[in-house]
Amino acid sequence: MGAFSWMAWTVPTAAFFLGIVTLLALMAIWQRVSPRNAPRVGLLGLPLQRGDRLFLSLLGSAFIHLAWLALVPFPLFGATALSALYFLAVFRFA
Repeated sequence: MGAFSWMAWTVPTAAFFLGIVTLLALMAIWQRVSPRNAPRVGLLGLPLQRGDRLFLSLLGSAFIHLAWLALVPFPLFGATALSALYFLAVFRFA
């Protein structure tokens, strides 16, 4: 058995984890290029750093996809588009 046999690594699963790693790497590069030490207060009224907004975006995207699976009989492309819009809204306004 290989080192990664503990999980069923399908192409969608690998793409998902690769996307998360890519987002974290891009956030690290963004912080290195344009440091921001002071939290920003947005619509939520909470002082949030960039990493906090990334976490809220990922968490909200998970809930969007779960709700889509439960309520909508169409493929997940619509949920992914909604998640991208949600991601942009959180980074702009939250």
